[in-house]
Amino acid sequence: MPIWLTELSADHQVFPDPRKALTSADGLLAMGGDLSPTRLINAYRQGIFPWFNEDDPLLWWSPSTRAVFAPHSLQLSRSLKKALKKHNFRFTCNHSFNDVMAQCAQTRLQTTGTWIQPCMQLAYGELHELGIAHSIEVWRDDSLVGGCYGLQIGSLFCGESMFNLVPNAAKFALIMLQHHLSRYTDGLIDCQMPNPFLLQMGAMPLPRNEYLALLVKRRDWSVPKEMWQPQALAWSSEESN
Repeated sequence: MPIWLTELSADHQVFPDPRKALTSADGLLAMGGDLSPTRLINAYRQGIFPWFNEDDPLLWWSPSTRAVFAPHSLQLSRSLKKALKKHNFRFTCNHSFNDVMAQCAQTRLQTTGTWIQPCMQLAYGELHELGIAHSIEVWRDDSLVGGCYGLQIGSLFCGESMFNLVPNAAKFALIMLQHHLSRYTDGLIDCQMPNPFLLQMGAMPLPRNEYLALLVKRRDWSVPKEMWQPQALAWSSEESN
């Protein structure tokens, strides 16, 4: 069955209304255009993100349901709390953004295939240079063993992907992300598509209209410049109680 999509040209920056996204391919909204910083920022400010495989055209999505972590909503199992108290990791933000993206791409490539194509890595690297995209890193000694990255849109963090090379490192990255965000904002994290892992960690499914209303309220907020300066992140054992 054919589907009809709005095709964006290089000079056409206007997206269709995300509420008009397809239901048959949940959230598929448009195709084409480019991954310029202007278009990407415009997309995220409207609740739209790119997601496409190697042989696909550039596709833009706004799914009917989003996975969102509310402030302090992360659910830590007893075993994870125990691991947090005894961990031998160190945590940073914005120390190795490109390496985090590359590891996220490589990890997915080894499992189900990756949508983090080289063009995506280049585009989000530009957003990082502009102070829009950010990363959390998890280190064991001098080795990067886990992390996550995403975009700060006003007071909302739009998470993109995460990875771990050792057990729990991706979970620790997510925990440190919300911990860091809560120091400067209300700690809301959009994780795009719900999945069992995110729901188990405490993400709540949010209908598109509710998500868009939340986004409109937060996308123009300013965050302090020091929030995303490259820095070490601390975690005390008391915080995992």
